[in-house]
Amino acid sequence: MKLIVVKDRQEGGQKGYNVFQSAYDNGAKVFGLATGSTPITTYEAISASDMDFTQMTSVNLDEYVGLAADHPQSYHYFMQEHLFNQKPFAHSYVPDGTNPDAAAETARYDQIIADNPIDLQILGLGQNGHIGFNEPGTDPELTTHKVALTESTIKANARFFDDESEVPRYAYSMGIASILKSQHILLEAYGEEKAAAVKAMVEGPITTDVPASFLQNHADVTVIVDEAAASKLSR
Repeated sequence: MKLIVVKDRQEGGQKGYNVFQSAYDNGAKVFGLATGSTPITTYEAISASDMDFTQMTSVNLDEYVGLAADHPQSYHYFMQEHLFNQKPFAHSYVPDGTNPDAAAETARYDQIIADNPIDLQILGLGQNGHIGFNEPGTDPELTTHKVALTESTIKANARFFDDESEVPRYAYSMGIASILKSQHILLEAYGEEKAAAVKAMVEGPITTDVPASFLQNHADVTVIVDEAAASKLSR
């Protein structure tokens, strides 16, 4: 892993943009994208750039089960607001949260990834070490799958909904095996609340207790963290 420590998420967003720009300049055509507050500053920098994605493809990590693409809390809607409206792609794929047939939807998405091998995958990091919606205990051999969200993840997401009862309990997510197929991975993490997960990911053993630890097995990972998220690292 290449570790970059920055002062704050604004500087981190610029560093993330630099990684994105480098991949773009070196011929990347398929970008794996993540949602949540972590990559917003990177998306802002991309949106302000002169990069053109009209001949390129995006593939998103995950989507809530039960939310339509136009729901304000869907990840499809998030991507429209924070990137696609400013920088449209030729093709943008997000799991279909309205498909009740999990086997069909996950197989469809696996085929999309097979047809569009990801050159650069952006990731955030959960406080419990999850990447995508691969929670602790997830089989690292899984590809796209339906996930029952943990109570900690449901509570973390509740701030985006009027009532916690409205928070989806399931999601479709790329698996750890799907993520590790990406040619290059960029993970960003900010805030003291992520420090324990960052330490476990970077310095701990590779274990299903910390899904992000499997990134240690990947040949090309860039990790951008602020000083608070890096505070528990021993090096």
